[in-house]
Amino acid sequence: MPDRCGVTVVACVRDEEAYLEAAMRSVLAQDHDGELRLVVAVGPSRDATERIAAGLAAADDRVVLVDNPTGSRSIGLNLAIEHADGPDGHPVVLRVDGHTELPPGYVRRCVDLLRRTGAVGVGGVMNPVGTGTVQEATARAMSHPAGIGAASFHVGGDPGPAQTVYLGAFRREAVRRVGGYDPTLFRAEDWDLCLRLRRAGGLLWFDPALVVEYRPRRTVRAVAKQFWRTGMWRREVVRRDPSTAGLRYLAPPVLVTVLGMSVLVGAAGLLTAAPVLTAVGAVAPAGYLLGVLAATLHAATRRPRLAARSALVLPVVLMTMHLCWGAGFVRGLTARAAVDHRA
Repeated sequence: MPDRCGVTVVACVRDEEAYLEAAMRSVLAQDHDGELRLVVAVGPSRDATERIAAGLAAADDRVVLVDNPTGSRSIGLNLAIEHADGPDGHPVVLRVDGHTELPPGYVRRCVDLLRRTGAVGVGGVMNPVGTGTVQEATARAMSHPAGIGAASFHVGGDPGPAQTVYLGAFRREAVRRVGGYDPTLFRAEDWDLCLRLRRAGGLLWFDPALVVEYRPRRTVRAVAKQFWRTGMWRREVVRRDPSTAGLRYLAPPVLVTVLGMSVLVGAAGLLTAAPVLTAVGAVAPAGYLLGVLAATLHAATRRPRLAARSALVLPVVLMTMHLCWGAGFVRGLTARAAVDHRA
């Protein structure tokens, strides 16, 4: 890797009006000492995403826009990466999203880590940040082990080899060799790419000093939709490769199954006037509710303390995340979701 290493930053965006400008400006403000290019694949949007992206491209010739008519994240990212493959192609491809912001020095540190570790991909911590009641509660849930698990890119940890990296800065040639992002996956495409890079013998490296700000969904309905679809696509990934099934991904569907069976047992107890069955049916729901309340108390009192209104919403957000992910996994990929790039 050359000393003045060129970097192509890639993003796939649609309906990102609220955060896109801040995301793109955080890339363009990087103090990397090599050439920097930002390639944004823009999908069909219902807001001002295309206008904002076009305005920034007109103001800075380092920005390249690519039309992504499918709206698919995987296809869009592959289109953007193609712009790093020309005769002047950059050896490093670094991914961002339309709702993330990079801290100063992020690109430089990623390139340095790729050099020092010999890794094919490096990444750090997703730092969820919210400004409204639901968004603030969702941010706290996503950074707590009780939210979506204790993966290092959510809760931090020691630097070292990793199974996957958040967003990621990759050696372009390594990504090219494994075929890029899988265009048939509309979710979990990043995890799948990292899996194929590892199976090809590549090293992935986690560094907690790499912290990227992330803006979660702003309504409970949007959180429910996000996790329902994530659960469906995680089921599809496991169907294709059962070896990818891990505790973090199986816990929500197991929870939903146990709660569903408990409700049936409790209902049978009520219908047959059998108090023992009613009591047995109430054990799992009551235990889960107590667990959520305990996690809420722990998460809300961590520094900085969560605002009172957000703390009241937090258990709702946690249960929405758990149950929608689990129900989506149990349901499996629907015919509509399999062809809907918004899924």
